[in-house]
Amino acid sequence: MNFSLANHWYRRGAVSLLLWPAGAAYGMAVRVRRLLYRLRLLRSHDAGLPVIVVGNLVAGGAGKTPLALWIAEFLASRGWSPGIVSRGYGGAAQSPCAATIASDPREVGDEPIVLARRSGCPVWVGADRVAVIAALRAQHRECDVVILDDGLQHYRLRRDVEIAIVDSRGFGNGLFLPAGPLREPVSRLRSVGAVIAHDTDMVQGFRMTLHGSEAHCATDARERRKLQSFSGQRVHAAAGIGDPGRFFGVLRRCGIDVVAHPFPDHHPFQASDLDFGDGAPVLMTEKDAVKCKRFAQPHHWVLPVNAVMDAAFGEWLLRKLGDRRTR
Repeated sequence: MNFSLANHWYRRGAVSLLLWPAGAAYGMAVRVRRLLYRLRLLRSHDAGLPVIVVGNLVAGGAGKTPLALWIAEFLASRGWSPGIVSRGYGGAAQSPCAATIASDPREVGDEPIVLARRSGCPVWVGADRVAVIAALRAQHRECDVVILDDGLQHYRLRRDVEIAIVDSRGFGNGLFLPAGPLREPVSRLRSVGAVIAHDTDMVQGFRMTLHGSEAHCATDARERRKLQSFSGQRVHAAAGIGDPGRFFGVLRRCGIDVVAHPFPDHHPFQASDLDFGDGAPVLMTEKDAVKCKRFAQPHHWVLPVNAVMDAAFGEWLLRKLGDRRTR
């Protein structure tokens, strides 16, 4: 028996037990709040155009941003003019503001910059998503649909389509924050429009995988390398995302000798975080790279990923939007 591993899980279980009362109180508050919105005792707001919400039930990333990007690109290819709204987690912005490729991630967060760079759509951030959509529409009257990245629990905003992602981490110990990872009960999946199964068979839904095959140099995006070209080479892999192990696994499956450096989600990287003292290549996610732009080195490489979706998902989404396009 691996006693160190057993001791780890014992400590983890003990902490969850100690925090269970706080988690139970949180879960009750979540249920009451949702009920108050359903009974219209708390007011929700209509954005005036179709709203697609992408979210999940657990704390941490599950692939929401790549899915939001896929939806934006898909709808644009079908004649829609999407806008994207995000909380801008990790950024200081409270009032509505635009996120562009020139924005400071310390102000607008990391994910909105990736969305702006990759989608070509207007991307706006702020704490009050209702106000953010109003500001976006005032500046971009061509927008006829809004994609809300991570807004499943933002009930002040009415939505036309709800999409929930479940990844391979599932629902952890099944407890609410802070005793576990849940932000809402698992039963909430029954009320969303679609469930996306991200690299998991744990739930029934549309399948999604993330694919990345080509890295680019952090100091010159024109310099590119196939990910397979790192095979057999020792590289440092840095990831400050919801599940760093997923990123490390992608690299290892390509035969790369990975020295893993996991960081907390939305970690505010400093130059010292990527100084490993040996000059070996450093591979990082696109979300992390936007925070390392100021001190990037030629041996730093960025691996963008794209969501690969079930073909049926796009057609389902178009049917759900139906005739709700704002004229």
